[in-house]
Amino acid sequence: MARILIVDDDPAILEILGVYLRAEGYTVLEAQDGVSGQSRLAEADLAILDWMLPGVSGLDLARRQRHDHPDFPLLLLTARGEEEDRLHGLDVGADDYVTKPFSPREVVARVRALLRRARIHDSVSLGGLHLDERTRSARLNSQELRLSKLEFDLLLTLARHPGFVWSRERLLERVWGADFPGVERVVDVHMAGLRRKLGDQPEQPRFIETVRGVGYRFREET
Repeated sequence: MARILIVDDDPAILEILGVYLRAEGYTVLEAQDGVSGQSRLAEADLAILDWMLPGVSGLDLARRQRHDHPDFPLLLLTARGEEEDRLHGLDVGADDYVTKPFSPREVVARVRALLRRARIHDSVSLGGLHLDERTRSARLNSQELRLSKLEFDLLLTLARHPGFVWSRERLLERVWGADFPGVERVVDVHMAGLRRKLGDQPEQPRFIETVRGVGYRFREET
């Protein structure tokens, strides 16, 4: 299921939305300020952003994310109910807008709608590599890659965010699940197998680059 990031400085809102979203089967990520929210956006499939946040506003987060990832679904929460404010939020990049106080069920319904809409953009094509999440197929230079489920999920996670450095811990959480009692070595083993199938040499990588002491990233140059 999709991973939903909620960025709000109100613990009560984090709690109630978390309860409703988890009940729908979603994995919920949380942040209570704009800086923390920014650092977790790459882990999420959709973000719910409060307009007024400490540090970096939800409006600024939406603007930056829309610039870097045009297809990423964004839902804005705010106490501002004037039409001009709503239009401003949509203009900077939010896909939808919910005014406080709100019904959690309505927020969940809007999340579902945004995710359905985002499924239009569920393929990635970079440097001769094509990944299709709908069919879970991978091709390199028109040749089929036979990937395991975990290898496909690893590659899709990296390829969707070129240049972003993923720590082994975050990859474990993203691909294996938050409750997986794994060790970082598991990531290295699967990454080695994935690189062999891609024909990628760690010393001169075309696709996946090791960031020493941190983790991995998909090369932007690809």
